[in-house]
Amino acid sequence: MKEIVRFGHRVWILILLLVFTGEFSFAGPPFLTDDPDPVPFGHWEYYLSSENSFDIRNHSATGTLPHFEVNWGAITNVQLHLIVPSSYLFNTPNELSYGYTFTELGVKYRFIRETAKVPEIGVFPIAEVPTIYDSRFGKEYLQVYLPLWIQKSWNKLTTYGGAGYWFNPGSGNKNWVFTGWEVQYDFTDFLTLGTEAYFHTASSKGDNSVTGLTLGGFLNFSKYIHFIFSVGHTLSGANQVTSYAGLYVTI
Repeated sequence: MKEIVRFGHRVWILILLLVFTGEFSFAGPPFLTDDPDPVPFGHWEYYLSSENSFDIRNHSATGTLPHFEVNWGAITNVQLHLIVPSSYLFNTPNELSYGYTFTELGVKYRFIRETAKVPEIGVFPIAEVPTIYDSRFGKEYLQVYLPLWIQKSWNKLTTYGGAGYWFNPGSGNKNWVFTGWEVQYDFTDFLTLGTEAYFHTASSKGDNSVTGLTLGGFLNFSKYIHFIFSVGHTLSGANQVTSYAGLYVTI
């Protein structure tokens, strides 16, 4: 009976978050680089966030406003993943497009657990499924991401990273590779700060490879409520500023 009550409680929380929730997120918030650490068995993670990329050269912006993400520890070492994004695209002077176009689904599987000498290692295949086609945003075809992630911790210091391959079909598109590495430190129970460096090859014809640097962190208001944020800038291949801000709830 207690298990039924707890399950019902979780369902109502999920429904409420969906009700109050109005492109791209394929990583470990608030960074682009992910980790192999799944949500513990029977637990949940919820994010209500906005992720943005500002192209300084072209005076344009794209991102999510907002997106809802939920992760569930389905079994030991396995996490199920869902993102429902409301996407926008802004071009000067006043051209603004807004809508829902794709749904992101994934499964994180950790096949090596961390020990004193061995890092944890896992995979996190993700599929971005076209849901409502809108030519302004693309996403006409199924996109699949196949990454491998590694993580090691020493007390308050944690570092993780890896690489993955994106299958990106469509006219003018190219399959592409992403690789990144992040380091973070728990300064206090309230504050965690981190930085990441990343690189990805061109995702469409005529584009260039990009390298970038991101700074971000966590404000831990309690064991369950967190505010997460990051800001970054590309170092080569583009002139873009990226940002992420969101409410993160763990149960």
